[in-house]
Amino acid sequence: MQSPVDLLNERVEVVSHLGRLRRSYKPSNSTLRNRGHDMMLKWEGGAGSLNINGTEYVLNQCHWHSPSEHTINGQSYDLEVHMVHESADGKIAVVGIMYTIGRPDSFLASLTNRLRDIGGTSDIERAAGVVDPRHIKLGSRKYFRYIGSLTVPPCTENVLWTIVNKVRTVTRDQVRLLRVAVHDDSDTNARPLQPLNSRSMQLFRPDTDLNNQTPRVF
Repeated sequence: MQSPVDLLNERVEVVSHLGRLRRSYKPSNSTLRNRGHDMMLKWEGGAGSLNINGTEYVLNQCHWHSPSEHTINGQSYDLEVHMVHESADGKIAVVGIMYTIGRPDSFLASLTNRLRDIGGTSDIERAAGVVDPRHIKLGSRKYFRYIGSLTVPPCTENVLWTIVNKVRTVTRDQVRLLRVAVHDDSDTNARPLQPLNSRSMQLFRPDTDLNNQTPRVF
């Protein structure tokens, strides 16, 4: 039950019962840390929550991998952000969003100066002030859902993964700013794909209403 995996259409069961992501995020004080293998933005005391199947998962931190760890039909992308949540009883839920090179990402643009401040030096932390996670845009209500693991040691399993179906855009300079945290020759911090084994994978696709209106994008 390890992550990441390839999100292959042939394996996916398309469903409508999972429901839209119920996010109740809020601005919160944060710190930005260069962990030597990635950049992590951590919210003090959490930054709101995500409700999945009646369980509240508090948003604690997000960090970035380049290139993307998950792939879609075998295709890798330039960047992937992981928004890491934890419930009161210690269960972990991660929301992943993938990016390809294109227009700037507005959320990363708001962090540019702070990222530059801690670039090139491992295990350094700086106050990042109040950061609003609602500015991390999804762009689609469709998402993949499966059970996997953390992708960094100890690679704990039984992690509830939600991967947004829409691939968003980021600039090369923004990816470069995040990559300076990686202090090895490979200049990447993506874990290799893991076998799916017998796990199920679902793709949530909302039903259109009776008037065949397009679902609202948020």
